[in-house]
Amino acid sequence: MRLPFRRRIQLALIVLGTVPTAIAVIGWALAVRPSSGRALRTQGAVDSLTQSGRVLVETVDSTRLSPAERRALAGHTRALNKALSTLKRQETISTAYSAVVASTILALGALVLYASVRVGGYLSRQLSRPIDELVGWTGHIQREEPVPADEREGGAPEFAALRKALREMASGLQEARARELEGERLRAFREVARRVAHEMKNPLTPIRFAVSALSRTARPEQRESLEVLQAEADRLEQLAREFTEMGRLPEGPAAEVDLGELMSELVRTVVPPGVTVRLAVDPATPRITGHYEPLRRALSNLMRNAVEAGPGPEGLTITGRPLGENGAELRVIDHGPGVPEEIQERVFEPYVTGGKAGGTGLGLALVRQTIESHGGRVRHEPTPGGGASFVVTLPRARRPVG
Repeated sequence: MRLPFRRRIQLALIVLGTVPTAIAVIGWALAVRPSSGRALRTQGAVDSLTQSGRVLVETVDSTRLSPAERRALAGHTRALNKALSTLKRQETISTAYSAVVASTILALGALVLYASVRVGGYLSRQLSRPIDELVGWTGHIQREEPVPADEREGGAPEFAALRKALREMASGLQEARARELEGERLRAFREVARRVAHEMKNPLTPIRFAVSALSRTARPEQRESLEVLQAEADRLEQLAREFTEMGRLPEGPAAEVDLGELMSELVRTVVPPGVTVRLAVDPATPRITGHYEPLRRALSNLMRNAVEAGPGPEGLTITGRPLGENGAELRVIDHGPGVPEEIQERVFEPYVTGGKAGGTGLGLALVRQTIESHGGRVRHEPTPGGGASFVVTLPRARRPVG
């Protein structure tokens, strides 16, 4: 049975700590063993020398020796006894020292083994827990679930960097999936819109001819009905036109667009008289490489929505500024009732009108399609004090997206 990852790390760390210690103890034992043998041989030689000395002293007839010879023999005997006593003491000390050294080495070996087990367990936990956590994160990412929000404290800084990188990768994948799904949905809607617009245009022409013919001979009581037919035909024609625009991306070569000049022209042509407009476009706002007519329609839709929502006594505020070195930001701000809270997240989806009379629900969807086809983004923000602000960011160089 295969050991768990944590146990394998712990076992490897324990082996790394204990094997060198075991080798050192074995090496010490092998080195001490010859010394012990030599000590035993030395002890045997000393015992033999002691025995032969005693025999010598007992054998020699000291009565026949001269006084000088007896003194010499007595001195030799004392020196021999002293040397033997010294050897005995050294032997005792050596034996005790060897025992102490052996006990110390065994104690140190046991301590190293204990420390290896403890340190191995601690390090294995420190290594295996973050790895198990990150493995669990990969499962969340695979199942398209958000990774846990709470990060573990402590641990090696490399694991913290890995968590951060994995969290950013998961966030990027989630955003990419969302963009892909949204792009696929919009592509499907554009195809449906193109076909619906084509089918709507076919009956509109004969309906207009019929209404025109009937209006020439209609009695007074019939004119009201004809006016309703004419108004509904006009509304259907506008809807077909917007469907056509929704199903068509910008075509042809891109050119430089002066956003300040474009906004000034839209203020003159789109905003009705009597509505106060404060236009403040920074002269440093860069020119945008894009398609003039689609951008003009998109920005005019934003202005028209702001006017129809009711700009309030303060009127409209339109600003423009550079966004870093390679982009621009435009804001269309009104002080009307604002976007209802329940549709703020869906305000750029088709057919979301917020209850505005006469709206087709495609205006802001067309705005988003055009801005995103130029590589930009559009978002909604509440205006402080009441109202709605639509923020458009565009890159200097056009980067089309699906």
